[in-house]
Amino acid sequence: MSNNYSIHSLKPGLKVIIFKEPCIIKSSFFVKPGKGQAFTRVKFKSFLSGKTVELNFKATDRLKKANIKEIDSIYLYNDNSFWYFLDNSTFEEIHVIKEIIDFKRFWLIPQCQCSLTVWKKNVISVNVNNFINLKVIQTSPVIKKNSINNSLKMAILETGVSIKVPYFIKINDYIKVDTRKCKYISRVK
Repeated sequence: MSNNYSIHSLKPGLKVIIFKEPCIIKSSFFVKPGKGQAFTRVKFKSFLSGKTVELNFKATDRLKKANIKEIDSIYLYNDNSFWYFLDNSTFEEIHVIKEIIDFKRFWLIPQCQCSLTVWKKNVISVNVNNFINLKVIQTSPVIKKNSINNSLKMAILETGVSIKVPYFIKINDYIKVDTRKCKYISRVK
């Protein structure tokens, strides 16, 4: 199997090396202008920086395949410097530095399933579930006259994240949260 992709074979989801960084292809469009040479416009997202960029490539260009591996794991615990995970297949403990975890720390509760993206034997990304159930640990009580105009209030969840929730949500309620948008979805019965 080749270590390179031709520009015509690029499709969303492929992992390639661009500017010496692993990236994932978001979209690829063939463009035939009225004048000049045809090209392919590729939108990609860097795993390391998280930035999304568009570049144009000639038909003869090739992109190197990124040797990236996904590891299914279970989140165990953290010590505020490292977050520890258990590899589901080898049962090895994997530690991830705080900078890689970043904002995703708010979606990691002990024993939750997630996947780790590994490149050159280093974890470069932690992928959490799109939806997670969390307990409300603090929220303000509803004042009757405010509930008519304001249908949302702030709540602090068990992981420390603050989000807007409907006025009827109380302390100790469990709610479903969209981790991509940091948004309340529903109350969990």
